[in-house]
Amino acid sequence: MRIQTTIRSIGKFPILLCALAAASYAQGIPHLVKQGTATQLIVDGKPFLALAGELDNDASTDLDNLQPIWPMLVRMNLNTVLAPTYWELVEPEEGKFDFALVDGMIKEARRNKLRLVLLWFASWKNGVSNYAPLWVKKDFKRFPRVQTKDRTELEMFSSIEGYGDATRDADARALAALMNHIKAVDGEQHTVLMIQVENEMGVLGDSRDRSPAAGKAFEGPVPRELMNYLQNQKDTLIPEFRQVWETAGFKPSGTWEQVFGKGATTDEIFMAWNYARYVGRVAAAAKAEYSLPMFVNAWLYGGRVNEPGNTPSGGPLPHVLDVWRAGAPAIDMLSPDAYNNFADFCGKYDRSGNPLFIPETNGGAEGAARALYAFGRHGAIGYTPFLIESNPQRDPANELGRVYKAISQLMPMITAHQGKPSITGLLLEEGQTEKVTLGDFTMTASFGAPALRTWSSPPLQPPAAMPPAGAIFVMTAPDEFYVIASGAMTITFAPNTPGPPIVGVGALDAGNLVDGRWVQGRRLTNYGMKGATGWSGIRPAPSPALVLVPVVYARDEHTLGFAGQDDGAGILRVRLYRY
Repeated sequence: MRIQTTIRSIGKFPILLCALAAASYAQGIPHLVKQGTATQLIVDGKPFLALAGELDNDASTDLDNLQPIWPMLVRMNLNTVLAPTYWELVEPEEGKFDFALVDGMIKEARRNKLRLVLLWFASWKNGVSNYAPLWVKKDFKRFPRVQTKDRTELEMFSSIEGYGDATRDADARALAALMNHIKAVDGEQHTVLMIQVENEMGVLGDSRDRSPAAGKAFEGPVPRELMNYLQNQKDTLIPEFRQVWETAGFKPSGTWEQVFGKGATTDEIFMAWNYARYVGRVAAAAKAEYSLPMFVNAWLYGGRVNEPGNTPSGGPLPHVLDVWRAGAPAIDMLSPDAYNNFADFCGKYDRSGNPLFIPETNGGAEGAARALYAFGRHGAIGYTPFLIESNPQRDPANELGRVYKAISQLMPMITAHQGKPSITGLLLEEGQTEKVTLGDFTMTASFGAPALRTWSSPPLQPPAAMPPAGAIFVMTAPDEFYVIASGAMTITFAPNTPGPPIVGVGALDAGNLVDGRWVQGRRLTNYGMKGATGWSGIRPAPSPALVLVPVVYARDEHTLGFAGQDDGAGILRVRLYRY
């Protein structure tokens, strides 16, 4: 009855959510707060960056399967694991719940000093409905499916309001029961940080649900709740979404096609509203039991043009974020599964106040560079390579682990500056150059570095295929900043305030932060210089340059040990001067 009351009172969302947020803060459970332009996850009273990895889809269906994986995750310096949790295993019979798998994961996570983000695989996973319980799958009448133009029923539950309500309510009851259990077993220890509600939902095979109920809803008026949101937020809507409404005449009411025009774009907006309403109600019911932050993830179109139906139509894609925010205020974050066009999608999701969390992406050396960029440029809450248990095979040098270790040491400093102009990040592919501002300096960063050597060692040969280069910069004084870098880049500096015109690298030190205290390592004068050491002796750089190459911050087994050891985190402290 409690869950049913929550669902019926969904129209009072703003009041409900404010109450839930206040209760969350009072209880000290994980919650979100704003700092400047960033949103931060607060865990046990401190800002927390999720240095995460996601397990394979079926990895957590069996606790024995996870036993050899936990030590691997520790060696990669993760602090958080994204682990699927399955409706079919939580509620194998209607109304009978089994939380043994969740309890086992919480126990092992605590033993390994890791946190958990649970992925609720329930009504949808990758658009389809294969993780629902068998008693739900078998009942097509009570739990109806999406239909295509030829009336084929797909293995996808319908999200249409007034048609898929039984599925929604059953899903909501199950997740609410799970949250009630998590509160009972973890409400004080906070092993579980957040919940992903469903996974990559959206219609596949058609641009929208064509069932008779969906057709009737599509031909009816756009719900007043959505129209009120659009009118109230008209000047701050996502530009590409606002353009659709503007092209159709900025109508304040009407059918879906009258308000947004005819075509697949309107079909997608219609589906986004219905998925958002469905998922928002599931999240609201769950939060009524235990109000952890909740997010949804998007299956993106990558390097292709978005085509509703070929990519999930109605999912939380960047151009329909406003529809999702209007329909699902109980969802705290709309998050991209960003495998391709990473920097572009970070920008598309880091806007309109949406906190950036990366629930799926690439790992390895590429992932290390991406993580630095996401935390530095976009104030990300977390970064998560998918299939993390395979990362050791793809990343034998454990570059992701080295960068995670460095971020972990620098975390208090990073989180203190997120949302402020004193922090930034870079991500460069081969051939790219970018300018960014940090304090009184403009930095010009170029991919790669001069051919470097020291006279006491062989030349540094670049690999045949160089991974992307990434870096995070945190300015702690007008002429001092800390750097974590991955890959190779060359940075030149220019002043953006009156005074001497040339900026030099006064000192470049490697070291570690131990309990917030700088522990000095090597002085790296050869890599912060006015001239770069080339194959034929000294050649001048274009201007005083900071040269970041892997040898600066990484060690191999033949020198000072693996990156997982204390001497290999690779934090740099840079001091500049002007003349």
